[in-house]
This record gives sequence, C-alpha cells and structure tokens, in this order.
Amino acid sequence: MIKRFIVGVCLLFTAVAFSQQNSSSPYSYYGIGDLKFKGTSESRAMGELGILADSVHLNLKNPASYSSLMYTTFTIGGSTSSTTFKTDDAENESSRTTLDFIALAVPVSKKIAVAAGLMPYSTVGYRIQNTAVGGDDVERYTQFEGEGGINRVFAGVSYKVTPEISFGVDAQYNFGTIETKSVVSLPSVPVQYPTRELNIADYDGFSFNIGAMYQTKLNEKYDWITSATYTPSATLTSNVERKLATITYTNRLTEIVVDEIDVLTISDDVKLPSKFTIGSGLGMKTKWFAGLEYTFQESNELGNRFDDVTATSFETSHKISLGGYFTPKHRSYNSYFNRITYRGGVKMEKTGLVINDESINDYSLSLGMGLPLNYLSSTLNLGVELGKRGTTKANLIEENYVNVFISLSLNDRWFVKRKYN
Repeated sequence: MIKRFIVGVCLLFTAVAFSQQNSSSPYSYYGIGDLKFKGTSESRAMGELGILADSVHLNLKNPASYSSLMYTTFTIGGSTSSTTFKTDDAENESSRTTLDFIALAVPVSKKIAVAAGLMPYSTVGYRIQNTAVGGDDVERYTQFEGEGGINRVFAGVSYKVTPEISFGVDAQYNFGTIETKSVVSLPSVPVQYPTRELNIADYDGFSFNIGAMYQTKLNEKYDWITSATYTPSATLTSNVERKLATITYTNRLTEIVVDEIDVLTISDDVKLPSKFTIGSGLGMKTKWFAGLEYTFQESNELGNRFDDVTATSFETSHKISLGGYFTPKHRSYNSYFNRITYRGGVKMEKTGLVINDESINDYSLSLGMGLPLNYLSSTLNLGVELGKRGTTKANLIEENYVNVFISLSLNDRWFVKRKYN
C-alpha cells in the first residue's frame, strides 16, 4: 500500500513543483533568488537544526545520516506562509502555499543506505515599482518583475564505517528557469511608449554535498552526536534570452509589443558559493535532544539582474541554529500525548546580502510536534515559524513572516527475506 501511495505522490509533486511560485519577497530579486530549502519539517521546527542521525526520520541536510535509518522512509512536506512587508511609511501583505520536498531513503544493509528526492532550491517572485526624479528634473518610472526558480534532484549514499562513524555524499542536479522583466517610462517628457527588457534564463548544473557524523555514548546513558557537512562551490550554466522592446497597454493593463528592438542570447556561468556546517548535540534519543549548529557560506559572486539597481553587494553568510526535542514517554500505551514529540528552536542568520550598506539579517523562532501514526514510528509533523528579515533602515523593506509547515514521514519494511513461501 505504501509503495503505491509513494508513486502517486511523486507524480503529483513533480507536476506541481515545476510550476509553483514559492516567493513573494523583494529580496528574491538578487542573485538566483531566495534559497528555499530549509530542511524537513522536523528540522525547521528545531531552528533548522540538521545534526540528528535519526532511525525513523530522514535528515536531508547531512547525507551521512541515511545509514542510521531502520526502515525504508518516505517523506513529503509543504508549507504556507504569510508575510507583512513594512517600510517607513507603508505596509503590504502576501501569502504563498507550496510543496517543499519529497524524498525516499532505503537501508540496503546494516551499513549502507541510499536516498533520492526532489526539492525547490531557490525561488524568485517579486514586483517592485519605483518613481524617481533625476538631476535633470526628469521623472523616471521603473517597474521590476520576476518569477521562477531553480529545482534540485538529488541522489545520495551513506556508509557506516563503524557503529560510531558514518560518511555520506549527495549528487545534485540543479535546473530551472527564471524570468525577469523591467519596464521604464518617462512620464514627464514626450516619450510615446515605455521600453521593456525581458530576460528568460535557463540554468542547469551539478553540485555535491559531503557529510560525516560521529555518535557515541557518554556515561553509557547520553547520546552525543557531532555532524559536519561541506558543499563545494559549483557552477551552473546559464543561457539567457534577452528581448528589448517598446510596449503599450490596453485598458486592462495587458502589455502589447509595439516594436521589438533586439533579441540577444547570452551564455554565462553562475557560481554557487561553498558552504560548511558543523554542529553537536546531546540527549537521549527516545526522550530528549538539544543541539547547536553553525553554518558558514562564502561570499556570493552573483550580481544584479539589471544595471538600474546599485548599492548592492554580497558578504560571507553566517547562521546559528539552536534547537531540540522532547518526548514525554516514547512507548506509552495509555496516553497518546505522552508519545508526541515536541520540538523548538531559534535561528539567527546573516544572509550575505548587503543593500545600501545594510546587512540583511534573518531571525526566527520555531515550534512543532510530531504526531505518531503507527507502530513503525511513522509521524505527521506540524510546525510554525515566526520571523523577521530585513530592516526599514536606509529605505529598505522589513519582512515579518509566519510560516506554517506540515509533513508526513512514513516508514515501512522493504527487502525483508521471507521465512515461508
């Protein structure tokens, strides 16, 4: 039954993942957009902590964790977000509902496990309008729009060298299309039509994620886990079709091309920065766990899509995650609430984006719970994240967001040798 369910969900997710718009943030204008993947719902509920080697939940942040799984594990998750955009003199709201990941991991032996999955990697979704008067007293109206993103398919393997040490690696194929548009008009001068620049960029390329885990017992009672991952820098090939045109609008504000000025095809490479993550935690696996994780990412080399926007740069990114979980009584037979896993965490991140000399930072608090479904520890995972990104200083935008996320983690026994035919 679970196998037929997995096949059906995979087909549905594939159709939706390639068409959904996952972002409404003006900060997705820069680089290749917002980095979308934050880990599974279990990880997000603990402040994006990704250091656990769980036997019944799939950790998609560290491939070394796959070999700790007891069962074949299928997971799928989605989220809905509500964001308030705030400036010094205005507010606006937006909401999005998206599918976030789908993955399957299979332990093929006591030491080896494999996993594969699909997730949105980055997303673009914005509409920015600006009216300014230049030094020549000419009023200039500019509108920027963008949508699309990059998806990621991955396949990985993990090997348990000893009961304490495991290694893993993911190979990732990144692909997607980002469409951006800028419209410029000069209302104060007798220019008949606005001009439009339309860019349709197709991206593809491979990347890798390498992980290691060490887990042992302290005083024969507490579980101590140390985790590290390294993602080398990678290169995506970009083919951009650029169309320049003069346009006009109908009464319903539909664009009509008056004259297409030029069509260019530009080939370029986009570098994804390297990233290193290390973390450690202590607990009792079926009762409680608390951990701390630090992520360092080198400065991004991506620039602006349009020359009109300046005063933007990139710096090294830093993130600290602190979180954990608590299960009152894992095998309680008389109280369902005692078997629920309660999670919580905080995240503090310097995103690496600098605008008008202001670093764009992201802070969040998250809470969640895992609701057990059956004897194999399948769970329904729920969570909520409250956070703030950006600032109203230097004429920038502050985002106050509420993300609600949900996932299924389903476990089953595959490849069991039959005792009787």
